[in-house]
Amino acid sequence: MSSSWHPLDPLTPDEITTVCLAVRKHIATGTDIKAIKFITCYLLPPPKKAVLAFLGIPLGPGAPPEASVEITRKAQVDIIDLVNGRAYNIILSLQPEDGWKIDIFDLLEEGIQPQISVEELVNCEAVVRNDPLVQQLAKDVGVTPEQIHCEGWSIGYDERFPHTNRLQQGLLFARFSRHDNLYAHPMDFIAVFDSNEEKVLHIDIAPHYKSTPNGPQLSVPSTETPALDKDQLAYSQRDRIPPPRRAFDFLPDLMATTQKDFKLREDMKPLHIVQPEGVSFKVNGSQLEWQNWKMHIGFNHREGIALSTITYNDHGEIRPILYRLSLAEMVVPYAAPEHPHPRKFAFDSGEYGMGVMANELTLGCDCLGKIHYLPGAFVKHDGTPHVIQNCICIHEEDAGVLWKHTDFRPGGRAQTVRRRRLVVSMVCTLANYEYIFNYMFYQDGSIEMEIRLTGILQVYIAADGEKSPYSTVVAPNINAHYHQHIFSVRVDPMVDGLLNSVVETDIMPSVHPTGSSENFGGNAFTATDTVLKTESARDYEAGKERRWRIVNPARQHYSTGKDVGYALGVKGAAIQLLTQPDGWVGRRATFAKKPMWVCRDIEDTKGGRMWPAGKYVPQTRNAPEDSIGNWVNGEKNIEKEDLLVYLTVGVTHIPRPEDWPVMPVENLNITFKPVSFFAVNPSMDVPGIQDSHSAPALASTEGSSEAPQNCH
Repeated sequence: MSSSWHPLDPLTPDEITTVCLAVRKHIATGTDIKAIKFITCYLLPPPKKAVLAFLGIPLGPGAPPEASVEITRKAQVDIIDLVNGRAYNIILSLQPEDGWKIDIFDLLEEGIQPQISVEELVNCEAVVRNDPLVQQLAKDVGVTPEQIHCEGWSIGYDERFPHTNRLQQGLLFARFSRHDNLYAHPMDFIAVFDSNEEKVLHIDIAPHYKSTPNGPQLSVPSTETPALDKDQLAYSQRDRIPPPRRAFDFLPDLMATTQKDFKLREDMKPLHIVQPEGVSFKVNGSQLEWQNWKMHIGFNHREGIALSTITYNDHGEIRPILYRLSLAEMVVPYAAPEHPHPRKFAFDSGEYGMGVMANELTLGCDCLGKIHYLPGAFVKHDGTPHVIQNCICIHEEDAGVLWKHTDFRPGGRAQTVRRRRLVVSMVCTLANYEYIFNYMFYQDGSIEMEIRLTGILQVYIAADGEKSPYSTVVAPNINAHYHQHIFSVRVDPMVDGLLNSVVETDIMPSVHPTGSSENFGGNAFTATDTVLKTESARDYEAGKERRWRIVNPARQHYSTGKDVGYALGVKGAAIQLLTQPDGWVGRRATFAKKPMWVCRDIEDTKGGRMWPAGKYVPQTRNAPEDSIGNWVNGEKNIEKEDLLVYLTVGVTHIPRPEDWPVMPVENLNITFKPVSFFAVNPSMDVPGIQDSHSAPALASTEGSSEAPQNCH
């Protein structure tokens, strides 16, 4: 075992191969299954206490590390039987003498669907574009077979089809040149596709809105899902609409040919990020150290980046802060109520997997400066690994001023300290949309998770003059849905140890009136702490400036007397699910109904409480038993326990024309800030610098005040 090995290291490409070979051997010799496709193959993490003992991290303040125990490496696999469409979940363990051996080989309940694979999405496009009916419908609006493009999507929910079908909905677009923006040419129908049978099952055509004196009205009397035997064109009561032809390209060479007088800006001078002496971080395998921080960087098909065993070296004391931090789930509900648009609410993590959608990053484009990359790997249908090189980017950035003070008195001095941050990032493309995930660590002991959203809006076709109250016409004949992006971030805390509590703080004006002896000037306000007692969901109340922190009651700050802790910052990122709570989205995405959930962590042989919308998400019709809404129903004690906190954050997007054809980034930020954790500001020892590469920007003129001043 190499010195860089960590028990949470993801399965290597070689391990994926050998695990899948062991599964094939078992199937061939011990079952009557004839043919399979692999859907997932990933590490099943060992128990927390075993990992912490291996790393020498104590379970509580002042306690010695636990004695090391043997750690068995395990893998988890999902497969589909290609003959009958049934799915299996398999657990394997690595035996020192015998290699990978099957521990559990479970047939999943009928209708349970593992995530949709990249190969299934690609195959959906190939089959749909070659379907005779699709080609005829395209021909009717002037689109040739080679111009048809299909985007495979999870279908969300459609009760007309048996739950045993493995379904996608194929959103159709035309492309009139090899690389033009296909989203500028939406087509007026959607295909329903079976991934196992590899065929088109049905075609849906949406109704349209017509202008009336009282505003837009749907052209059909109901938004209910029509029966399969209805004539869709007659049901929709609309004439066929050819896809708009106008190009809205985003590639500069194409924009130069399709837009009059287009040229790139010429007034931008180079801006370089230079580290002449190299970087300040160290990487050993998947372990990263920087500025007192140490952590493990993992990767899997579903979450993408997963950061684990995050500690801070506080003057020689290694203090644990988070056991694990990752994106656990997300959902994107779209607002148009007319069939078939309500099926558009993709769970991008649980239905597709952020990891499998990760980009291979390009030096000097996605990340600037001196960059270290890590790869990611996931399984293909045939049991071989697909490796994404340069999947995870690690680099340092200047982030403005860390702290500063000037003694204004005569002869006084000033000190300016620049803030530097370490960024661990990943970019994922899910069809039309891009998500950029940045995990950022600071020298003052704080952590920030930033989610940036960009890419192309999800659009559908509109007739001339047609407007919907649920979308924006961002370009002629192109509707962009109102929608939300709602993320569930899984926080597995270990603030100075595993046994933590959650404190809810409300900041309120004093109850005492102006003029009273308790509040004569009327200026008083207080912060009231409440320790949460049992598993529950909590509301964010802006009027109370509500906030939460995770604390360790076994250790108090020397001055404040308060329990050491970390505050969770979601202000500006908290979101309210706008769909009906008992609707299709509300029933499946329970996590989206509240901004924070707290429950006990319960480890088991299959991975424990990981996925707030359930382990198997595609085509669910209600939140499964193993999901966050049901976990908190147990109402177990959460004081001084091994906890999980799920933060729900997001944005509500009312599209603008300025978001078209490609949307400028929109940012979401979650912060983790120490509160009574360190004795004082832990960044007081960060040296101030006066950068020798900085210089006046413009030519000096007589009387200019651009001469450099001392910063310390």
